[in-house]
Amino acid sequence: MGRFYCFGRWGAFRMGFRRTIVRVVSMVPSWTETLLKAGVQVVGRTRFCIHPPKQITNIPIVGGTKDVSWDLVADLKPDLVLLDQEENPLEMAEECPVPYLATHVHSLESLQKELARLGEHFENPQLMEMSVEALDLVEAAPLKWDLQKIPGFLEWVRPPGKSYDEVLYLIWKKPWMSVSRETYIGSVLEKLGAKVAAFPEGDKYPVVELEDFKNAFYLFSSEPYPFQKKISDLKALDIDGAIVNGESYSWFGVRSLEFLKEAYPQK
Repeated sequence: MGRFYCFGRWGAFRMGFRRTIVRVVSMVPSWTETLLKAGVQVVGRTRFCIHPPKQITNIPIVGGTKDVSWDLVADLKPDLVLLDQEENPLEMAEECPVPYLATHVHSLESLQKELARLGEHFENPQLMEMSVEALDLVEAAPLKWDLQKIPGFLEWVRPPGKSYDEVLYLIWKKPWMSVSRETYIGSVLEKLGAKVAAFPEGDKYPVVELEDFKNAFYLFSSEPYPFQKKISDLKALDIDGAIVNGESYSWFGVRSLEFLKEAYPQK
């Protein structure tokens, strides 16, 4: 018999006992990839769960990160639905008809704790090992940020030509949207040594005007907005910046862990 938590709202839970968790519906793309890597049986996913490609092909889609068909979920007879507070709306948790667990990943520190929690719930040694790897990264000193060797670099908008006060990471256009230090992306950037542009507390994904950050180096994420496909438009803006792999910076779990481990010098 395994212990589980079923949350009524974010941060509240009731605890009970049931058989060991075997069948999981994951509504979080980065968790889907991580669970599959750890050998957990994922029986349902979102349309945005695209990694690892060969393994997800035969896993039924039950919706997106913001919408779900509970009828499809019920047909899969899951032991647990996995959610995340940053990825999924509260309404999805409130309407969930089966036991679920909601993580809250907003930093490297919280990633480590959630990996350990998932490892305990799923009784999975691979997830526990990932939590140890995450703890090593949390405790590691930040790297020195080097614009000539940007981790996850894909393409220049325009190479750096001076010194910069900060980094502005862009995730959307019309309106321009950035990320604060309070986000998982912000936490990754700071671990890599970047000085992330400051925003008021609580404003995690602020709408910005590029002209307000004249002495920032711009990082344009490859997702969710497809900046790389719009590279010609960015080049016309007459700004210094680069396109970076958004999955590496935002997909917490196994993908981000591998990304960060590669960024650190091998011992």
